[in-house]
Amino acid sequence: MRYISTRGSAPALGFEDVLLAGLARDGGLYVPETWPKLPPETIAALAGRPFAEIAVEVIEPFTGGAFSRGDLLRMAGSAYATFGHPAVTPLVQIGSDLWILELFHGPTLAFKDVAMQLLARLMDDVLQRRGQRATIVGATSGDTGGAAIEAFRGSSAVDVVILYPAGRVSDVQRRMMTTPREANVHAVAIEGTFDDCQALVKAMFNDHAFRDRMCLAGVNSINWARIVAQVTYYFAAAVALGAPHRPVSFAVPTGNFGDIFAGYVARQMGLPIERLVIGSNTNDILPRTVATGVYEKRGVTATTSPSMDIEVSSNFERYLFEAQSRDAALIRAQMAALAQSGRFEVRGGPERLARDFSAASATEPEVADTIRRTRLASGYMADPHTACGLIAAERCLPSGATPRVVLATAHPAKFPDTMAAILGEQPGLPPRLASLMSDPERTSLLPNDLRAVERFIETRAGAGAEQHA
Repeated sequence: MRYISTRGSAPALGFEDVLLAGLARDGGLYVPETWPKLPPETIAALAGRPFAEIAVEVIEPFTGGAFSRGDLLRMAGSAYATFGHPAVTPLVQIGSDLWILELFHGPTLAFKDVAMQLLARLMDDVLQRRGQRATIVGATSGDTGGAAIEAFRGSSAVDVVILYPAGRVSDVQRRMMTTPREANVHAVAIEGTFDDCQALVKAMFNDHAFRDRMCLAGVNSINWARIVAQVTYYFAAAVALGAPHRPVSFAVPTGNFGDIFAGYVARQMGLPIERLVIGSNTNDILPRTVATGVYEKRGVTATTSPSMDIEVSSNFERYLFEAQSRDAALIRAQMAALAQSGRFEVRGGPERLARDFSAASATEPEVADTIRRTRLASGYMADPHTACGLIAAERCLPSGATPRVVLATAHPAKFPDTMAAILGEQPGLPPRLASLMSDPERTSLLPNDLRAVERFIETRAGAGAEQHA
């Protein structure tokens, strides 16, 4: 299994190198040269198996023999043992044909844990075998940062530097990044938006001298291994609801397009997904693109679902590459147009996009109303991100024979003030996080300036810190 860049100018790599590289050296994102397929009988045989075993069946075809099956099972078992539910990603039925897929039972109460806990083990394994050290640099709109820090804290082979937008994440999200005391983790507040943080990370990866000097690795969903690890729960949910003998539809709250692209990958692998629905908040660039065929930036508005307050959806580039016949020259032109004018047109327009996705956006009053209605009707407490998924399912997936699954990407306790304002009740944190809100914090505030961030990393992480000692 080899991987190629969406922009066509980087060398093809094997799985181990893609795992460590994150972003391709030409600025593109890696995708497999070909999509592995799971036959219906293999999919059917996943029913009733432990989540770790399902994960290995899904992930192994992408690894190209980089890990033995036994090692994959060991690492998957260790990763998912950190979750607070035996099913890892349980389904909860809240309507006659409507299910919630709870992805928030990991250590940081967000869907990012499903991939990050496994990614950390895969990356540590490769680095130790190679005798190397890496500096992970990532941007977060709220959940990725805490999940990355939790997964890699204390690692002897990795330093972690996470950039987050100052004042634009919840207190719980921030504290999950700022309270760990391990010397190898660094939470950095940036004076700007998530898109600013993401642009800084991409700029560091494109500064090849800095990238090589610091041995940069990425754990945002630009890292292909993150996407592969998220494909797992689509298979687990679908087979629990009758796949491959009947199709299933999914509504996915998404900002950076990674979570729903994992569903697209599952479909490419042979999982019978009838519809994939994008759920957005007020920052509706993805629904607008699906409706018009034009991807156009209009600014970011802060909402009660901060992890979706995104305007540059990195993983959309992977989908564009597939939808536009793997035309790397076209991708390069579209990304240049986005950087220069803030817009580009999708080849084939809305008709091409409609083949793969439906989409809906939700206003803040609609999110609050859906949270209240869901609580009243079923007793279920959905966080604001999940509410965006529920609204998308309601608008785009007719009730009927096909099961409708909404991905619950975060625990409501990550947004206690918002939930209290909407419902009049404040969800409590799980007992294992009882000290989170009182533990001392450790963070650094930096301007939205590439050189300032690079200097910070050089003096505190890995090889750079040794050079400055």
